[in-house]
Amino acid sequence: MGGSTQKIWGLALFAMIILLAACNSDGGASGETNGSGEEKIKVLTTIAQIGEPLSEIGGDRVEVESLMGPSVDPHLYNPTQSDIAKVDEAEVIFYNGLNLEVNMVKVFDSIGDSKPVLAIGDSLSEDALLHDEDGAIDPHIWFDLDLWEAALDAAVEELKAYSPEDADYFEENKTQYFAELEELKQEAEKLADIPESGRVLVTAHDAFGYFGRMHDMEVIGLQGLSTEDEIGISDINDTIATIKEYQVPAIFVESSINSSSIEAVIEGAKSEGVDVELGGELFSDAMGSPGSEEGTYIGMYRHNMNTIYDALTGGAE
Repeated sequence: MGGSTQKIWGLALFAMIILLAACNSDGGASGETNGSGEEKIKVLTTIAQIGEPLSEIGGDRVEVESLMGPSVDPHLYNPTQSDIAKVDEAEVIFYNGLNLEVNMVKVFDSIGDSKPVLAIGDSLSEDALLHDEDGAIDPHIWFDLDLWEAALDAAVEELKAYSPEDADYFEENKTQYFAELEELKQEAEKLADIPESGRVLVTAHDAFGYFGRMHDMEVIGLQGLSTEDEIGISDINDTIATIKEYQVPAIFVESSINSSSIEAVIEGAKSEGVDVELGGELFSDAMGSPGSEEGTYIGMYRHNMNTIYDALTGGAE
């Protein structure tokens, strides 16, 4: 009965959002102004991996809010009542797409006629995307720095189209931000120093495929691409077998996922005489707290990179 009630409430919430968007397509109440006294463009994103970079690129011309904060799993996220006003008041909306925010797609499809709504993952070539063994697209594109740069570029083009008078400003800020991404790529070259036999990244769910492809690492996730996937005993045993085969020194928990499955692998490995450590916490589907280094896209990526490097090399530089 609980699940049925939740589904009914979700459908009612979708209807309310759609109705409000249709009745008030002018962006809602006035918001913050910039230094020139002009109203900032209200930008709404689903995940902070989109929102934080756009706040940097948009500067004082935009007011950016992300629906999903630290430790929030976008695979399972359902819009709340407070999201109704946020969706209604937003002038431009960006989401990842590729079936990441599966419970919000109907909302975005419905309001797309009344305001700009862009799934930035849809801007990428199909050939650049990863798929699982069942053919499902891997939506975690922010772990490939090149793909994410291209996806953010599509978002910036949407902002420029919405506010042509700010186009040069957005372009200049984008160029500066993308230069920082290039520096981050150079930093990430240190991952090549991990011995080839030890480049095995074991995490709670299969969110790091693009990271692995970019940095030449084998990635093993206990769950599939979505955190809705079930974890079976065979998944745990297969992971333990891989750890034994490659002598993996450390495996990782994720900030937005219960750590119990990874803990079960560690205990199971120990029962078979294999000593594997907890390498630390990685940020996968959610970033860190706003105001922290990990609360920025670049800081989050750098944290993951350094945590993985230190754990798989024993902290060697």
